[in-house]
Amino acid sequence: MSDTEQLPLFSELGLAAPVLKALQDVGYERPSPIQAAAIPHLMAGHDLLGQAQTGTGKTAAFALPLLSRLEAGNRNTQVLVLAPTRELALQVAEACQRYAKHMPDFHVLPIYGGSSYETQTRALRRGAQVVVGTPGRVMDLIRRKNLDLSGLRALVLDEADEMLRMGFIDDVDWIMDQCPSTRQVALFSATMPDQIRRVAQKHLKQPKEIKIITKTSTAPTIRQRYWQVTGLHKLDAMTRLLEVEPYEAVLVFVRTKNAAEELAGKLAARGHACEALHGDIPQKLRERTVDKLRQGQLDILIATDVVARGLDVERITHVVNYDIPYDTESYVHRIGRTGRAGRKGEAILFVAPRERRMLRAIEHATRQAIEPMKMPSTEDINQHRMTKFKERIRETMMGEELELYLNLVNELIEEDSADPLELAAALAKLVQGDQPLLLDDSIPEPQFNAGSGRDFERRDGGRDFGSRDAGDRGDRPARRMPSLEPRPLKDNPDVEMERYRVDVGAHHGVKPGQIVGAIANEANIESRFIGNIDIADDFSTVDLPKGMTADVLEVIKKARVCQRPLQITRYTEVPAGTNTAPRPPRSDRPFNKDRRPSGDRPFNKGGERREGGFNKDRKFAGKRRDS
Repeated sequence: MSDTEQLPLFSELGLAAPVLKALQDVGYERPSPIQAAAIPHLMAGHDLLGQAQTGTGKTAAFALPLLSRLEAGNRNTQVLVLAPTRELALQVAEACQRYAKHMPDFHVLPIYGGSSYETQTRALRRGAQVVVGTPGRVMDLIRRKNLDLSGLRALVLDEADEMLRMGFIDDVDWIMDQCPSTRQVALFSATMPDQIRRVAQKHLKQPKEIKIITKTSTAPTIRQRYWQVTGLHKLDAMTRLLEVEPYEAVLVFVRTKNAAEELAGKLAARGHACEALHGDIPQKLRERTVDKLRQGQLDILIATDVVARGLDVERITHVVNYDIPYDTESYVHRIGRTGRAGRKGEAILFVAPRERRMLRAIEHATRQAIEPMKMPSTEDINQHRMTKFKERIRETMMGEELELYLNLVNELIEEDSADPLELAAALAKLVQGDQPLLLDDSIPEPQFNAGSGRDFERRDGGRDFGSRDAGDRGDRPARRMPSLEPRPLKDNPDVEMERYRVDVGAHHGVKPGQIVGAIANEANIESRFIGNIDIADDFSTVDLPKGMTADVLEVIKKARVCQRPLQITRYTEVPAGTNTAPRPPRSDRPFNKDRRPSGDRPFNKGGERREGGFNKDRKFAGKRRDS
């Protein structure tokens, strides 16, 4: 018996009936280890300190019990979830909506920077039992008295160590101080640095502690690849994959039974032999469907997680994650249906731009990089179709029952003086029928990959928030004005960078992590693509990938750090009254006739040199030291 099978059923954890029904809809029967450990404590009302990696199922671990304990009919905010990024806040909100689909009059509201205050304020007035937000926007709405926490029953800190790295931990501490003392707190973090421990000791009351160590691994015989593709193009991507991949049988995973039926119908309409397999299908019919796959009467099976457990069909050469799984353990289980008993297998994962976080979690959990795939072009597909069509003709020519057709062709040639080549072409067209053999290459290629300036295909390497160049400077003022030239990314040197100016500097108390956090959160830019940060007195510079779109810059412009809007602009002009040129060696510095430094040099009239840079009024700010 596997570790998963030893875990209790969701129905044994005391969850509310509407929540259990939602779990049944998506085919979930047993919890992941962190869910099995956390749900009983949260259902009992205890504070919780949980340590587990991203992708282990933390969202359901806190969402299921807290939703089960909501006070029905009360539209005040009862649960507040703090998440480090807009991307994660949306994912958590969507998960809550999914698990509460059978709860009447339920409302969940994601709040984050870059979205209209007015829209979010109206939604709060209407009432939302669960609010999921980023710390900066939550703090703003509390200060504006638009977010009332007086009736709060539970507070969740999701990925607390990420919030620490992004410079949000002080905001989190302030928000927790505004919550009622009777609220329940659940804190989840992949690591437990001292500062997170201090927050837990201050705000959590006799918490139950759980720590989940993942032991996921994948067979070395399985080749893992991913396609970054949006939901609108998934079907086209799937169709192209089936055109060019040399498969024997394919197992395609989706999240819901409705999705399985829909995809099976669409692929069948495109000429593929496929069927759906999910929990609503009777057991005997499931067995017959699997037998058809095993015997070669069926090539493609569209399945949900619950029905694929224990599925072992030797013909399965490819596993396609059409919908990315909710946790890493599900991913490992899914792709384990191929590459069994030493056989080679192919695992392909469809990843939407906003799902890149789960992609990284899967790579971390499996300790294996997943390589990107290149979408086959129209030319590639047409070449593949021609090759297959020729092969069909060759196989037919090898057959033994051609005598009747040879006589028929000879009669046509003799009666109509038909050209043999034209006759063969006409017969080939007759075989193909009304369906065109080739794709129309005049139609523009689908844009399968994300196309905005903030989405990138390169994923190798990367830095966390604590390791960027400017991080070593701490919160000291910059010693000189930033240069106009951006620095290349250490781990992605071929990404062309551009330098931008933001309207917050050392005089405002800014730290590099706060700038990183604001940009990553507001504009949904991965931290590894946020480059060098230089902090001057009244402004800072930050290096971002070249080609940022106007709408993304507009979002960043309105983001606030240290109570100031960033007002980001391209750093292509020298700010008035500043000197951005590198400082010449001491021997080359110009002096006036009194042998005192002349020009815009950081010296006072007594010849003493001052640390720091010039502010916007051309006055040098900073402490003095001997020259």
